[in-house]
Amino acid sequence: MMDTKELLKKVRKIEIKTRRLSDHIFGGEYHSTFKGRGMTFSEVRQYQFGDDVRSIDWNVTARYNEPYVKVFEEERELTMMLLVDVSGSELFGTNNQFKKDIITEISATLAFSALQNNDKVGLMLFTDEVELFIPPKKGKSHALRIIRELLEFSPKSKKTNLEAALKFLTNVMKKKAIVFVLSDFITDDYLQTLRIVGKRHDLTGIRIYDEKETQIPNLGMVQLQDAETGAVQLVNTQSKKVRLSYEKHYQEQVAYFQETFTKAGCGVLSCRVDESYVKKLLGYFKRRG
Repeated sequence: MMDTKELLKKVRKIEIKTRRLSDHIFGGEYHSTFKGRGMTFSEVRQYQFGDDVRSIDWNVTARYNEPYVKVFEEERELTMMLLVDVSGSELFGTNNQFKKDIITEISATLAFSALQNNDKVGLMLFTDEVELFIPPKKGKSHALRIIRELLEFSPKSKKTNLEAALKFLTNVMKKKAIVFVLSDFITDDYLQTLRIVGKRHDLTGIRIYDEKETQIPNLGMVQLQDAETGAVQLVNTQSKKVRLSYEKHYQEQVAYFQETFTKAGCGVLSCRVDESYVKKLLGYFKRRG
């Protein structure tokens, strides 16, 4: 556990960095991506100079012989839920960057983007159980609490069970929410539950991974420890068969993630720890907007 002073310094550092991103870049993109659909017809009023010609109501205009426009208003504020994987494998990292660090920064950026659009944001931290649930609220102090938990929270378990987290979400979130699941998705068997959640919520899976975990290098006989189960195994990495088998298993999990999310009508995004998540997120928002 870090001391309070150090923690506040870290929160402030992440706030400054991610706030700048959400103010300049993501605010507008997030707004147009998710808010653009929530327009409901409100009323008809007389045309005023500067109104968009496309919003003219031709039926009413014909009836009164002068132009009238349809007025739309944005539906209620949105709710964003961040589902963040805090299992053991998130503490893997090379090049001084853990997966957990990138997940924290992306979560903070999304939280501030929601905040800027006057939306509520909530947080769920999960392993093979739901470790923490912070109900959605508005406000800067709430966003800072979310960052603080992302930085400091110590999970009880190291394992992963995405299905349990998704089931919990359906129980606590009855209204439609924008949901981002941030994980390395080294897990499977969640298709059925994801289908149910994908029907109700606007869901996106953001996969964070490290280049070094995609394959095992040839290092001779090495002891490898599973970050989630703690099991230690002696592995002969000289064996091409062993290396190929590891790589095949890894690629199968990546494919499962992409296919499952796509089948369930959810968005997918993969980001390597050493890549610019800013570019990745922006590209994703623009494609969807």
